[in-house]
Amino acid sequence: MTPGAGKGAGKGPGKKGRPAGNRQECMARVKRVVVKIGSSSVAGSGNKLDRRLLGRLVSEVVELREGGTEVAIVSSGAVAAGMGRLQIAQRPRSVSKLQATAAVGQSLLMGVYEGFFRRHGVPVGQVLLTAEDILGNRQRYVNLRNTFRELFAHGVVPVINENDSVAVAELKRSIGENDMLAAYVANLIRAELLVVLSDVDGLYPDYGASGPMGQVIGEVGADDADIDKVIGRSNSKMGSGGMATKLRAARLLMACGEMTVIAHARKHSLGQILAGERVGTLFTPSRKRLGSRKRWIGYASPTRGSVVVDRGAERAIRERGKSLLPVGVVTCKGEFGIGDVVRIESCNNAEVARGLSRYASEDIERIRGKNSGQVERILGRPALAVIHRDDLVVTAGAFL
Repeated sequence: MTPGAGKGAGKGPGKKGRPAGNRQECMARVKRVVVKIGSSSVAGSGNKLDRRLLGRLVSEVVELREGGTEVAIVSSGAVAAGMGRLQIAQRPRSVSKLQATAAVGQSLLMGVYEGFFRRHGVPVGQVLLTAEDILGNRQRYVNLRNTFRELFAHGVVPVINENDSVAVAELKRSIGENDMLAAYVANLIRAELLVVLSDVDGLYPDYGASGPMGQVIGEVGADDADIDKVIGRSNSKMGSGGMATKLRAARLLMACGEMTVIAHARKHSLGQILAGERVGTLFTPSRKRLGSRKRWIGYASPTRGSVVVDRGAERAIRERGKSLLPVGVVTCKGEFGIGDVVRIESCNNAEVARGLSRYASEDIERIRGKNSGQVERILGRPALAVIHRDDLVVTAGAFL
């Protein structure tokens, strides 16, 4: 991890406003971006929507579009706006009150976005999502991806939020938080960049009782071992997340081969970020971009069970990109059928990968630990890989 720029970052190579060559090159390749803005930025004092900030954000999005970059916005703030309109001082705790507050606030939030974009002659489309929409079956996932494709084709800016007013579980549990919703959307539409705007300048090396400490970290690579040590919680009273969920979002996208920038909504602009200036914290991937199908397998599909593998199979999958063979399976967990997505776990229960099983769990129990000849004799048909490498995605380290 390298020290970066932004307020309090100090002087030197990371001085605020100075473009970094590698960032410029990376950002020059961005053709589609997801911008997530948090509740603490959207809602000003008294839980009123910050129209000045939202107007500036819309202008920046319009400018990016005019330069040929497609933009989708994931916006928090519905609950906060609803609290302001209903004059509720404390965030509701019951699910029904929270959903009702979100229903009021969502219409206010969308109205502000629509009004600002209308001034620029740009159409917007509201997209409300639940966990089942993004993490559901393959057909629903493809349909949603096609919806976004049509919106972009018609020059529409999608404005996305979690469907708080109908979620049956507590809001923060249905997907996790809007940081993760933004990551899943970016993964779904294969955006090269996710920009997370909030009330922090970026990722700091340490967090104390009074807040972040040290200089903003300018860049984090997918293989930086210290990333887990700098997870902190923001002091925001409105947002349901914090730095931990932002890091989870960034790590998911790094695993898919995409970039994330965490920046300050009021101090940093989209123009600065896309120009490659050293503002905020840039998270860079270490692997090539995954195709749409593997993205769904690894990060957007429900798993039906798991197979535990021995150390040899784990190394072959992690390090050499091999298929999982029956001989490497130690045991199964849960019941699943042919074609279901299952987790591949190490002997110490750590997730290694995910993939499509070519056997039902009951057959795997019969052939686990067996070589190809033994499998053929047991099942009476040619042996297959339990999970072929074409249907397998290494996910180890993608989630905090």
